[in-house]
Amino acid sequence: MRLRRAGFLLQSYLMLAAAMYFDLGEQEERCIIEEIPEDMLVTGYFLLAPWDLKSSTSSPHLGVTVTVKDPNHELLMTKRFGKFAKFSFTAHMSGQHFLCFQTNSTKFSVFAGERLKLHLDVQVGEHATDPKTDRTKDNLEMLDNGLQHLIDQMVYITKQQDYQREREEMFRQISEDTNSNVLWWAVVQTSILLSVGFWQMKRLKDFFIAKKLV
Repeated sequence: MRLRRAGFLLQSYLMLAAAMYFDLGEQEERCIIEEIPEDMLVTGYFLLAPWDLKSSTSSPHLGVTVTVKDPNHELLMTKRFGKFAKFSFTAHMSGQHFLCFQTNSTKFSVFAGERLKLHLDVQVGEHATDPKTDRTKDNLEMLDNGLQHLIDQMVYITKQQDYQREREEMFRQISEDTNSNVLWWAVVQTSILLSVGFWQMKRLKDFFIAKKLV
């Protein structure tokens, strides 16, 4: 059992070796922002460990609460996990999603005063081929898994392009509205200046006539 647990931890370290990591304190919450297109599956893997890998501190009750919010800050998912786990959710709208992580470590825990490192890997729209697949399986099944992986990547790229086009259209509309407002403001300013100039000329003319200077 211990060998299996150690193997899982080693696999988690290898899987997360190229991913991001950040530290967490007691009851501290850290959030990251991910740009996610609509209807895309997001899968995350994390591993919580002491900064000092030689540390003897260990608690079976230590865990991480994962909270996910959509661009409108509405809750999509909140769940308590252990020290290493996998989570997933589906984005219901395009935009910035907030992924927050909080440890349940307190000043009374065995981790008191110790900073913890959270290794994190977030995959958007990708379904990697299962590494546990037996190599002795039929080659057609392996090709099918590879083809499905490529199809998932194509779907992700297509949705990402659609999302970027939507953003470009939104920014273009904002730029056009801004230019239109600037033009109208220039017209209003010019009209005011001309009106004030004509009014001043009329007052000056009336003054000269009243003083019989013209």
